[in-house]
Amino acid sequence: MSPAASPLRDEGTRSQVVLAGAIAGLVSRFCIAPLDVLKIRRQLQYHSLADPLSTPLSRTSGGVLYLARDILRHEGITGFWKGNIPAEGLYLSYGATQFLAYRSANQALDLVEQRGNVKIPGVAKSFLAGATAGTVATTVTYPLDLLRTRFAAQGTERVYTGLIASIRDISRHEGPDGFFRGLPAGIAQIVPNMGLFFAFYESFKPLDADIHLPFGSGDALAGIASSILSKSAVFPLDTVRKRLQVQGPTRGKYFGSAKMPAYRGVMGTIRAIVQKEGWRGLYRGLGVSLVKAAPASAVTMWTYERALSVIQGASQQSDAGHGIGGS
Repeated sequence: MSPAASPLRDEGTRSQVVLAGAIAGLVSRFCIAPLDVLKIRRQLQYHSLADPLSTPLSRTSGGVLYLARDILRHEGITGFWKGNIPAEGLYLSYGATQFLAYRSANQALDLVEQRGNVKIPGVAKSFLAGATAGTVATTVTYPLDLLRTRFAAQGTERVYTGLIASIRDISRHEGPDGFFRGLPAGIAQIVPNMGLFFAFYESFKPLDADIHLPFGSGDALAGIASSILSKSAVFPLDTVRKRLQVQGPTRGKYFGSAKMPAYRGVMGTIRAIVQKEGWRGLYRGLGVSLVKAAPASAVTMWTYERALSVIQGASQQSDAGHGIGGS
């Protein structure tokens, strides 16, 4: 069959994709919130190779367990959910925007194939659609991402008294640009990250049909493998983004940032981290990030596929019911 004769894939309607993506984002966030806080704290641990008084190496190497005990001891169990309100908004809007943009990009590429009578390789199509989806979702939801990071980075000292207060404070002292600190690093990270993620996911997903894993777990395993591979490739840019997000008038008040220097720009931040902390500084938090990536991606993709299937099934039953009633 020629490319022009290939039917468009059934990716669901816009409303179905938005709803399924939103559900996937909310469920995923609820499950991995504590790991997200630990990852952000780990990335903000500053250790100058030339300053033995900065965060001790024994503590940075202790990593997640040290941080978890410290949070539990000084901030209580609720400390693991700091920043959860903007994070829930972030995951809700990001999940909906990401899957909607991914579906739209896929359909646009399908139309290019049909009208141009060309065949775009499947992996290339997934990469382009994923990169587009990631860029759109990151830009639209970035202010929530910044707020999530700042709240998660608050230790025992409260920088902001609440969500509304934080928005008002940033607007007053940093202006609109304050909500987009580190966005270039976010875009530079998300394009290859999401492009690679969806490319890997679409490559791994057909294996479920051959292996016949129970309960749709093939979707979850494909999400895990895809996320680990893609996140590892671009993790330094995620660290750069987090460091840039806590810049501004309140820079020295966040966890681990008392001795942290001021950073400017993506390349300037990379150079500063490498010079002061070594290459290891760019990868601090990678371990917990990968641990987080597995359940987050598994839950997200599994929930999305199941939610979309349920929503489409309910829609078909509703349409059938209307058809019977109207005949």
